[in-house]
Amino acid sequence: MNGSIVLLVYRSPSGPGWHPITALARLAARLLEAQLVTLPTGGEPTRWAKLSALLARRRRLEPCLLLCPGPEDLDALLLVDGWRRLGPVVAWVIDSCWTGRIPGLARRGRTVDQYFITGQEDATTWQRAVGRSVAWLPWGTDALRLGSSGADRPIDLLRIGRQPPEWDDDEVTGAACRAAGLRFHGRPAFRDDADESQRFLLQTYGQARYSLAFSNLANPAGYTHPTRDYLTARWTDALAAGATVAGIAPAAPSVQGLLWPGATLELGGVGRAEGLGLITEAVQAWRPEQASRNARLSLERLDWRWRLEVLARALEVAPAALAADLAELRAVAPGAAPATTAARRVQAGRRHA
Repeated sequence: MNGSIVLLVYRSPSGPGWHPITALARLAARLLEAQLVTLPTGGEPTRWAKLSALLARRRRLEPCLLLCPGPEDLDALLLVDGWRRLGPVVAWVIDSCWTGRIPGLARRGRTVDQYFITGQEDATTWQRAVGRSVAWLPWGTDALRLGSSGADRPIDLLRIGRQPPEWDDDEVTGAACRAAGLRFHGRPAFRDDADESQRFLLQTYGQARYSLAFSNLANPAGYTHPTRDYLTARWTDALAAGATVAGIAPAAPSVQGLLWPGATLELGGVGRAEGLGLITEAVQAWRPEQASRNARLSLERLDWRWRLEVLARALEVAPAALAADLAELRAVAPGAAPATTAARRVQAGRRHA
């Protein structure tokens, strides 16, 4: 492994919904000891730049991680001055389910050496499209620094983010919870800074026994994928903070393989009355051991550092900052092998063109 400084390129979307990934970009930059280049949304490479990229040779002098909110952000590499010197170039695409948005440059060019995607079920489509190595590297959370396993949880049911219509009005849901003897907490206010927002949200999750979340197929919206369901921060962050997620979890096999019995309370539908009945029973039976188990298994399975370990290998670097955090993580998560479940599946899923 070489000692080169990594360049981390991230096109930052607007809106607080992307705060978890912006915080991930900053965490990755610290632990990979990388120079973070944050590009605003809206900027696009010229047609000439895209055409020349199809023919250009790269000198592979500087490793680069391209952190892409979606497939369309793969073109952002061409906005970086001197991009031809970069390599190996490793791309990690977060909303990888939008396979129809894979840009032509990725389909025809050779600007990226290896792709990682968060949706294992889309790996075959990606491999056919890009003709490069494609591996599964799933969504995660900062369980080591922001997780919690405390038993003192004054909130029975927490609402964060998008909800089905019957659950969407916090005043109505709060009244229904009070009638059922449940302590409800409505949507917390967003913070402007991504890191501050993540700290605040996980602190709030850490006060809750159950947190409400429904998959995008059970509760669709105009901006969610219509046929692929996927894991998001509403599951991983809640679990890292010890809360169990009540609602409807994504049914994708890769997601189900990441979770564990007791990580979710399946409500079976989006109706509030039926759901509250199940949640009330669950709250009455809740024990502090549920929170500590969720936090422990999040450390073992979901922490971002396991993902960054895989990326560091692909980038051919061995940063001391990441090594120190991994040593600490293994000390508090002895059930996690050096190659975690996710990492082993990543290795098995590789295919070189």
